[in-house]
Amino acid sequence: KAGLSLSVAAYIYNQAGAASKHICVFSSKAMEEEKMHVSGGRKACVLFISRFLLFFSLQTFEKLLIANRGEIACRVIKTCKKMGIKTVAIHSDVDANAVHVKMADEAVCVGPAPTGKSYLNMDAIMEVIKKTRAQAVHPGYGFLSENKEFARRLASEGVTFIGPDTHAIQAMGDKIESKLLAKNAKVNTIPGFDGVVKDADEAVRIAREIGYPVMIKASAGGGGKGMRIAWDDEETREGFRFSSQEAASSFGDDRLLIEKFIDNPRHIEIQVLADKHGNALWLNERECSIQRRNQKVVEEAPSTFLDPETRRAMGEQAVALAKAVKYSSAGTVEFLVDSSKNFYFLEMNTRLQVEHPVTECITGLDLVQEMIRVAKGYPLRHKQADIPINGWAVECRVYAEDPYKSFGLPSIGKLSQYQEPLHVPSVRVDSGIQQGSDISIYYDPMISKLITYGSNRAEALKRMEEALDNYVIRGVAHNISLLREVIVHPRFVQGDISTKFLPEVYPDGFKGHKLTDLERRELLATAASLYVPCLVSQQVEVDGMKLNVTSEWNLASPLLSVTVDGTQRTIQRLSRNASGDTRIQFLGTVYKLQILTKVAAELSKYMPEKAAEDTSSILRSPMPGAVVAVSVKPGDTVSEGQEICVIEAMKMQNSMIAAKTGKVKAVHCKAGDTVGEGDLLVELE
Repeated sequence: KAGLSLSVAAYIYNQAGAASKHICVFSSKAMEEEKMHVSGGRKACVLFISRFLLFFSLQTFEKLLIANRGEIACRVIKTCKKMGIKTVAIHSDVDANAVHVKMADEAVCVGPAPTGKSYLNMDAIMEVIKKTRAQAVHPGYGFLSENKEFARRLASEGVTFIGPDTHAIQAMGDKIESKLLAKNAKVNTIPGFDGVVKDADEAVRIAREIGYPVMIKASAGGGGKGMRIAWDDEETREGFRFSSQEAASSFGDDRLLIEKFIDNPRHIEIQVLADKHGNALWLNERECSIQRRNQKVVEEAPSTFLDPETRRAMGEQAVALAKAVKYSSAGTVEFLVDSSKNFYFLEMNTRLQVEHPVTECITGLDLVQEMIRVAKGYPLRHKQADIPINGWAVECRVYAEDPYKSFGLPSIGKLSQYQEPLHVPSVRVDSGIQQGSDISIYYDPMISKLITYGSNRAEALKRMEEALDNYVIRGVAHNISLLREVIVHPRFVQGDISTKFLPEVYPDGFKGHKLTDLERRELLATAASLYVPCLVSQQVEVDGMKLNVTSEWNLASPLLSVTVDGTQRTIQRLSRNASGDTRIQFLGTVYKLQILTKVAAELSKYMPEKAAEDTSSILRSPMPGAVVAVSVKPGDTVSEGQEICVIEAMKMQNSMIAAKTGKVKAVHCKAGDTVGEGDLLVELE
């Protein structure tokens, strides 16, 4: 009977599919111990059965609704499936065929594409919860994840919110209140104004008192939205206007605060996990300093910068803050760290963080599972001493963006071809799209989170380099080239980074990979071999040098492996036409080449070239989006650098300025218009 019970236990346990490696190891070990004890008699057998029943009596929820979309909705669904929890997806009308909709057990439309009418529509979501009888709601990140009113309404209906209670959301979600609480909890804070800024004039007065530079940011914000750095009075007024508008659009709350801007810091955050029984842990740190427009691009865990003492001090302060507000769930305490390892509280995110996978990789914990257990009322299963740092993990945020425009302006379109690099060892891809998916102007342009793991940082970075080379994304612009350049840059490899990394390394903007002479010869030799791909091994002469090119060309595959003089590369040929024009993705960057026979090359010099457009007298939209405001009309005189209009894309507002001084000839847009990349907005005489 004992043997049968063990078999049944093992079967049920495997079906439950525990997501945490630590749980699996512990349970396997426990079962082995019980096998040894069972032979000792009836007492041991009873002990085993009681423990077995106790283990499987830890039920959570039968049905859970995910109030989100995209990759995070898919991420939550995966853990729910492992835990045996049925899932309900919500979606807007344009997301009807989205991956998260297909993955869930049930799916209900909550409105049209604009977020205010769908994913932020509390009334519609509450109606779905009642209709489907969902017992709990996981909000993911963004949208309603830090909305205390949503959590309150769920509680009033007896539905469990997978996150902290309304008090903690209110306290930590409001940056003004959270800063005061942090001070009281003896957490290091940034000097600044501890109140709500009423208008632009008051913003200027406060900024002068604090001393420039200052950071203007949304009180209820996050994710880099509603944030501006100001170095003088004029930038403060402009920052107040844009930040309040972005805050209202993204969070429904336009309140702002101002604090001292710490120049050239690192952005390092501590993951915390707390239960409803007063227990709280810090799960080590994440380095998030590689950013553009205050939004993270590359994250890793642990940080190369922290020593054990600083890590412990930051962790203990993060836990102290969590306990001060009786926090229960997974949360993140963000710090700015200067070059002397002084750290200052930035904010606390009362939700699951985008970059949580790197923490899961080095600790072995499934944070979504832990959140669900805590929400059900179970105590934490681990002590602080149990939390390890095993290996190293790196995450790259893959966006549908053009990295050559301000390090990434949104791109829209259909993914005509899509292939994740899951064949590369130790790679994890969190995504919510597939081949054929549309990237629209309504939502964040993230394609996926690409995570690699290694026993050390060098191994994790090498796998990331390989994974980026093997990632196939066609149909939209993407930032693979930027991500690859960052992770191989000597400063990044050495750990010499800060939040200013991108503008410091690329002061004139990102231009793609700069080929060395050797790499240039490799590319040209590869391109020439592609012209006659029937041979396995060829010898190509470039600049008087002979190179041996070896490959088993399979032009039906989007990925091509080629070896040039012993150096293996994975490339992608993106296009080729009858004129010999070829586009090849090599070392992450797309290069345009022309491959011609000798005769064709001789004749090509007689072909006229199209003159470049004079862009100084016209303003075209650099990205798809919606026109928020137009500041000029025909006949107006504008100065170089003057704002002409504002374009909002993916909830970020962008000021379009005049390239020269002149008179407005024509205006081709108005507030409320939807524009595409390259659309003509304004003409000057």
